[in-house]
Amino acid sequence: MGEALDLDAYFGRIGYSGARAPTLETLRAIHLRHALTIPFENLDPFLRRPVRLDLASLQGKLVRDRRGGYCFEHNLLFKAALDALGFQVTGLAARVMWNLPEGVTLPRTHMLLRIALDGQDWLADVGFGGQTLTAPIKLIADIEQATPHEPFRLLRAGDGVFLKQAKLGGAWKPLHRFDLQPQLPPDYEVANWYVSTHPESRFVKNLTVAMPAPGRRYALFNRDFTVHHLDGPSEQRRLSGAREIRGVLEEVFGLTMPADPELDAALERLQ
Repeated sequence: MGEALDLDAYFGRIGYSGARAPTLETLRAIHLRHALTIPFENLDPFLRRPVRLDLASLQGKLVRDRRGGYCFEHNLLFKAALDALGFQVTGLAARVMWNLPEGVTLPRTHMLLRIALDGQDWLADVGFGGQTLTAPIKLIADIEQATPHEPFRLLRAGDGVFLKQAKLGGAWKPLHRFDLQPQLPPDYEVANWYVSTHPESRFVKNLTVAMPAPGRRYALFNRDFTVHHLDGPSEQRRLSGAREIRGVLEEVFGLTMPADPELDAALERLQ
């Protein structure tokens, strides 16, 4: 048997002290706290370091070491917490469409969660970078669904296939497409290996960090730091080097960043 989830430590990490019954209210509260607290970041693949998906590694990195991670790490940790609380959770996989030219097809390299609750299926996802959900949405097509941040919607894109979109600046933007085939741990291991080691992977070639906050979203792509305001224009500035990038990672995203000459050298080389 592997390491069990330390639910108290996880709740301490995300600042949650509410009810633990498997209700919609609990799901919404934990989803929001996780999204607002643990950043999306790809420092390990960017530094050519392995990304481990076993629960002991996830707890060590995201909870105890106060780091972030990308979709597999976020949603596997979140699923472990929901499982421990008694929710019925199924892992799914999606093909990312966000910021891609039309006609480009990627493998199923994104993880998301389906939750069956009181006769209704919900979609949860605490690991989609710059457009991470801050609340679960109903697994129902063709309705606009509010969240603490942007509205989202699902469209049918074929038999059992859904397209998820976010409403940004009054326009609907595609995020990813997925079906309802349950995924098993080996499915995520294969996809994780691909995105964390393939020389053309966006997570190997670039530094990507993102996290929502009340009324805004923060995003760092290489040296470009952006604050997206929900009710106003975005602000962007170019960071000057490793020291300033490290400062943003620590002060804005709340990451605990140990002294690491290899990391500082990699940050300094960013274009």
